[in-house]
Amino acid sequence: MPLPNPALRNPIILPDGQAHAGTVMLASAIDHPNFQVGDFTYASDFAPPSDWAAHLAPYLFPGARERLMIGRFCQIAHGVRFITSSANHAQDGLSCYPFPVFDPAQMADFQPDTRDTVIGNDVWIGYGAMILPGARVGDGAIIGAGAVVRGSVPPYAIVTGNPASVQRYRFSKSQIARLLTLKWWLWPAEALARAEPALLAGDLDMLEDLAPD
Repeated sequence: MPLPNPALRNPIILPDGQAHAGTVMLASAIDHPNFQVGDFTYASDFAPPSDWAAHLAPYLFPGARERLMIGRFCQIAHGVRFITSSANHAQDGLSCYPFPVFDPAQMADFQPDTRDTVIGNDVWIGYGAMILPGARVGDGAIIGAGAVVRGSVPPYAIVTGNPASVQRYRFSKSQIARLLTLKWWLWPAEALARAEPALLAGDLDMLEDLAPD
């Protein structure tokens, strides 16, 4: 079966032949200097916005000192928000009030938090989840609906709650190590198309046999 076209803005075609406007390949829908997103990563929303970057990451301003980086083959559900570092206020003074942001002469140099937010590959972020500034989400993780994520999420962990905590891992430690070695999400398109049955069946041995040289 052929892979979806990562350059196609609306990759899902409904039974009536119409493209589903509520799902987009983000690499084709976002043009933002601080927002980096890999191929095949999609987002869905019941009320598709005109500006997906502003919708998903409302505090990520062009020219800010942080980046939002999302890997390949991620799945982002309705209501997900990335609260990036520009949203944070300084906490080392007597007040958290951001006086400098109201002065154009000071605004450019005033950013108390400059941490990047990094989402790995093949990450599923569930309905209404919130990813806080500086979060690091490992490859293959699942972020449960409504979870509030801060800090680091290990690869292939399933996290839920506020604050999000690890409920379990999708696979054993040895299987996770094998998957992280394979890095299937970086394979060329021809190899990925051949690997689709193994990925869907959960057949790690088959996936290893199909790995390109």
